[in-house]
Amino acid sequence: MKSADKNGVASKETTEKEKATKKKLKKKVYKQELSQLKVELVKLQYWVKHQGLRVGIIFEGRDAAGKGGTIKRIVDSLNPRGCRVVALGTPSDHEKSQWYFQRYVPHLPGAGEIVLFDRSWYNRAGVERVMGFCTEEQYEEFLFSCPQFERMLVRSGMILLKYWFSISDEEQERRFQSRASDPARRWKLSPMDIESRDRWVEYSKAKDVMFAHTNIPEAPWFTVEADHKKSARLNCISHILSKIHYQDIVPQPMELPPRQPGSDYIRPPKNEQFFVPEVY
Repeated sequence: MKSADKNGVASKETTEKEKATKKKLKKKVYKQELSQLKVELVKLQYWVKHQGLRVGIIFEGRDAAGKGGTIKRIVDSLNPRGCRVVALGTPSDHEKSQWYFQRYVPHLPGAGEIVLFDRSWYNRAGVERVMGFCTEEQYEEFLFSCPQFERMLVRSGMILLKYWFSISDEEQERRFQSRASDPARRWKLSPMDIESRDRWVEYSKAKDVMFAHTNIPEAPWFTVEADHKKSARLNCISHILSKIHYQDIVPQPMELPPRQPGSDYIRPPKNEQFFVPEVY
């Protein structure tokens, strides 16, 4: 793993040649590293609950960049009572009439909670801007208000981390084609994804403007190189763990006493119950 400073910036720039020749992680190595990171995530969650921390993590990026896959690996080993995933759909007419950030506020983390935003209020600076779903005035207001909104969240004690998953157009096209040919994953490919495919440059420009206005010291953007899914997942999880100082307070293994025999229980006859057919 490359050394990085406290802002997550690599100490030595990766050249284009290095990117092109970078080898994918071997499956065995990936599983071993992911397993270790999941243990650390459990330790982190215990600490977040113990200290009453409020943690919000934003995942943004182009379609098929791997945000959902990374989120899935994070929540796999965590207690759902203290970790939520927020993925809001298209706002209703009533929500469109509200203050823009209003529908996101109820989903912010409470004490001892980790909330993962699978896309967030940054929809306005991305898809809404590119697809024309907001006015120029609404867009300009967002760029002005968003840094103030996030500074307010951080001042209130919330830990806010923001990740942008960066993917090349060639890799995105490969993943789109893979989804289109797989019935089990075809739901991941929407008409909006197809339209965004033809607006690569517009999305790039929108992202650059978004970064210029919202990459603030209190809540900076961290870019995840996402052409290699497995590496991206490990790198992102590792970085999250590095940004929140925690201690290992996981309880020691419990000693289970001998099971008490249930001698006074008689199971009802099987023919009085319905069972799922044992097809497998």
